[in-house]
Amino acid sequence: MEETEAAPQIRSFVAIGDSFTEGVGDELPDGTVRGWADFVAAGLATAQGTPVRYANLAIRGRKLHGILSEQLEAAIALEPEAISINGGGNDILRPRVSIDHVGERLAVAAHRIAAAGIRPILLSGGNPSLVMPIGAVMQRRGDALARAVESRISDLDAPYVDNWGDLELRSPRFWSSDRLHLNTAGHAHVARNVLRALGHAAPEGWRDLAAATTAEGRRNLAYYRQYVLPWLGRRITGRSSGDGRDPKHATLVEVQPLA
Repeated sequence: MEETEAAPQIRSFVAIGDSFTEGVGDELPDGTVRGWADFVAAGLATAQGTPVRYANLAIRGRKLHGILSEQLEAAIALEPEAISINGGGNDILRPRVSIDHVGERLAVAAHRIAAAGIRPILLSGGNPSLVMPIGAVMQRRGDALARAVESRISDLDAPYVDNWGDLELRSPRFWSSDRLHLNTAGHAHVARNVLRALGHAAPEGWRDLAAATTAEGRRNLAYYRQYVLPWLGRRITGRSSGDGRDPKHATLVEVQPLA
C-alpha cells in the first residue's frame, strides 16, 4: 500500500496492553522481546522521515483491569499524540468472563484517551484458535469480543485494527511454539496492519523476517508439559507471568527512521 498524503503525522506513540503488546514471542538474542509495537514505532519514523518518541507500558499476563488501572492514566500522562490499546485476551481465557463487560471497558478506555486530546488506536490480537487447545472456545469468545468493541466505538475518529479477523494471520507459521503468542513474522504482520490503518506502508523487508519457532506440527506431551501445565499452575495459585515485571519502556524513547 502506498502512503497517502492524508496520513496524519504521529510523532509520539505509547502502547498499553499485555504480552501481545509487550512483544512476547518475538524474542531477541539478548533475551529481550521486540514485538509489533516496536515495529510500528520504527515504521512510523521511517514513513514520516523523522524520529518518533515511543513508550511501551504493556506487561505480560495482565488482565484488562490491570491494564486500565496501571497503564492507561500513566500513558495519558506522557502526553503522546497516539495511544494504542489492546486487552481482554487473558480475560477470555478464564472459565467465566462477561464479554460485554470487557468490550465496554475497552470502549470506555478509548473514549477516555480521545477526551484527553490523544488519538486512540484500538486493535484486536491475532486469532490462535487453529493452533491452540480449546480453540473452538477461543474462536467464539474472540468473535464476541471483537463485535462488542466495534459496536461501541463507531462515534470515535479512531482506527480499529482487526487482527482477529485476519485470515492470513491464523496460519501456524505466524505463531510461536507455545501456540498462544505470535512469533517474529506474526508481530511484523500485525505491525503492517497497524501502519496500513494509519495510512502508511511498512518496510518491505519485514515480509522476509524469519521466526525462531512456529506452531507448525502436532501438539504432543512435551508441549503440554512445557506450556500448558505451567499456565494451569499459575491460574491455580493466582500468579501471573508478569508478576514483578516492569514496563519495557516506561518513558518515551526516541526511535530513529530505518536506513
